[in-house]
Amino acid sequence: MRQVTVALAACLVASTFAAGQGNNTPSSTKNKKSSSEAVAARLSEMQKAIDDQQQQIRNLVEQVQSRDSQIQDLQQQISQVQSSASHAQQAAEAATSKNTQEEQNIAAIRSDVSGPQGTVGNTALAMQETQKNVNAALESPLALHYKGITVTPGGFLAAEFVRRSRALAADVNTPFNSLTVPGASQSSLSEFFGSGRQSRISMLAEGRLQNAKLSGYVEADFLSAGASSNNNQSNSYSLRQRQAWGQVALDNGLTLTGGQMWSLVTETRHGVDPRSEALPMTIDAQYTVGFSWARQYGLRLAKSFNDKAWFAVSVENPQATLTTHNNGDNFLLGSAGASGGLFNAAASSAGANLANYSFNPSPDVVAKLAFEPGFGHYEVFGVYSRFRDRVFPCGEVASSATLCGGSTVAGPNALGARNASKNGGGIGANARWSFDNKHLDFGLHAFGGSGVGRYGTGGLPDASIHADGTLDLVKSYQALGTLEWHGSKMDVYLNAGAEYAGRAADFDPVSGKFVGYGSPKFSNSGCFTEIAPTVNNGFTPAGLSSCTADTRVLIEGTFGIWFKPYDGSKEKVNRGRIQWGPQFSYVDRNTWSAVGGEPHGLDGMIFTSFRYYLP
Repeated sequence: MRQVTVALAACLVASTFAAGQGNNTPSSTKNKKSSSEAVAARLSEMQKAIDDQQQQIRNLVEQVQSRDSQIQDLQQQISQVQSSASHAQQAAEAATSKNTQEEQNIAAIRSDVSGPQGTVGNTALAMQETQKNVNAALESPLALHYKGITVTPGGFLAAEFVRRSRALAADVNTPFNSLTVPGASQSSLSEFFGSGRQSRISMLAEGRLQNAKLSGYVEADFLSAGASSNNNQSNSYSLRQRQAWGQVALDNGLTLTGGQMWSLVTETRHGVDPRSEALPMTIDAQYTVGFSWARQYGLRLAKSFNDKAWFAVSVENPQATLTTHNNGDNFLLGSAGASGGLFNAAASSAGANLANYSFNPSPDVVAKLAFEPGFGHYEVFGVYSRFRDRVFPCGEVASSATLCGGSTVAGPNALGARNASKNGGGIGANARWSFDNKHLDFGLHAFGGSGVGRYGTGGLPDASIHADGTLDLVKSYQALGTLEWHGSKMDVYLNAGAEYAGRAADFDPVSGKFVGYGSPKFSNSGCFTEIAPTVNNGFTPAGLSSCTADTRVLIEGTFGIWFKPYDGSKEKVNRGRIQWGPQFSYVDRNTWSAVGGEPHGLDGMIFTSFRYYLP
C-alpha cells in the first residue's frame, strides 16, 4: 500500500514539474509555487493516510496473532478433552460390552468435542456424567472380561419342597410313568420332600471375531446322586451336567453349535438357537406331561433368513427305551453301563432304562423350520431314528428242534443269530402367540410317531419286542397347551398335557404267552389288592403280582404362580431377583385295559419354591 502511494506522489510531482517547464513566466512561477504547496499538502495527507493504514494493519496482525494463540489454547484443551474421553470410553468398554448407556454418553462427548458449536464446559459436564456411569458399571458389571472374552455368570439358588398325596420316593422331579396303582402300599401314604438340589449355576462366555461371534455355555445343578449321596444327614448330592456346548455364529446368519444341549425337538421362543427354549414355568424339575424334550449331545447347523425364518438340522445322541413282558431270551438290545467306560453300571430303583445303554446303530436326525411372519412363532419339525437289536432264533427253543441243532445241542443256543433293524421317527409342530403387549402368551405343541416315546417328559417307551425277538416300535403321541400371564410383580401359568403309548403286543407260540406292551391278554387282576412286604427291612414295598398295568396315556393339569417382590433387572444397578411361588399339579396315569380291569395311578402334588436369581 505504501509503495503505491509513493508512486502516485512521484507521478504528481513529475507532472507538476513538467507543467512549470512548459510555462516559465512570472505568473507561472507564482502558480508553480502554489502548485508545489498544494502537492506538499497532498503528500502530507497521503503520508498520514498511509500511517493510519499501517497502524490498522499492525492492529489486525496483533488481533490475528492473539486469535491464533487462543485457537491453539482451545485446540490443546480439546485434545486433552478428547484424550480424557478416549480413556473414559476404554474404561466403559472394559467394564461392560453391553452397557449401551455408557456408549451413548461417550458418543455425546465425541459430538460435543468435534462439533464446531461444542464447548469445553459442556464436554466436561458430559465427562463427569460418563465417569459416574463408568464407576457404577465397575461396581456392578453385567459381565466379566478376561483375555478378550466376556464372561456372564448366572443361575439361581432354590429352596423347594413337594408334597404328594401318594408316595413315589422322588425329589422335586416327578417320575410320571411310575405313579402307583391302587393296590400298592405307597398309594396309601403321602410324602413330603424338601430340597435345594434344583439350585443351578451357569456361565456364558462370548468372544468376537471380525465376521463371527464365538460363544460357549455350561450349566449344572444337583439333581444327581453319587455313591455317598443320602437323604438322612449330609444330603451330599453331586453336581451334574445339564448343558455344555460351543457355538460359532457368522454374521451372515449361519451358526454351528456342538455339545450337550436341549434337543432341536424342544420348542423355542425365537429362532432355533440354544438358550431360547420355551420351557414350562413349572417348579417340577421334570416339567409337565406333554412337553417334548431331551438334553443330549447334538451337532446343529442353522441358518437365519432375515431374522424371519430359520432352518436347522442336527445329529443327536440316540437311546432306545424298552418295555416288554413275557418274552423269551431271544433278543439283545444293549447292555448295562460299563463303569470303566464312564457309564453308570449300578442298578437303579427309578427305572430299568436308567442304567441300561442301547447299542445304537446311528444318531437321531432332527430337522426344524421355524418362522415368525409378524404375529406369533411357528415351528414344524421331524425326527428320524434307527433301532437295532440282535435276534437269536434258537434262544428259547427246545434242544430237540431240528433247525436249532437237534439233540446235539443242549438247550437254547445262538445258531442263526442275526441283526434286525427298524426305522422310526415322527413329526411335530409348535405355535406360540403373544397378546396384550406380550403380557399374555398362549402356546400349542403336538408331536407323534413311532419310537419317539423317550422324547416325552413322561418317559414312555420307544419299543417293545415281537415274539420272534425283533423290535416292535411303540406308537406315541404327545400334546401340550400352555397359557401364561406375565406382570411386573407376578407370573401365572396353566398347563394341560397328555402323552399316549399304543399297544405293541404279540403271541409267542413257543412259550404260549402273550408278549410285548399293552396286550389285552395281560393280567391286571392283582392291581387292586395290597400285599404285605416280603422283605422285613421297612424300606421295600411289596411288588404286586398279576399287575402289568402298562401306561396307555398320562394326563396332567398344572396351575402355578410366581411372585416377584424384587426384580433388579428393572433398576440401574441389578442386584438379582427374588422369586417365590406355589404350584399345584394333578396327574392321571391311565393304563391299558387287560384281564382284571384298567387301574389308574393318580396323584395330587403341591410344590413351592423360593429362589434368588443371580443378576
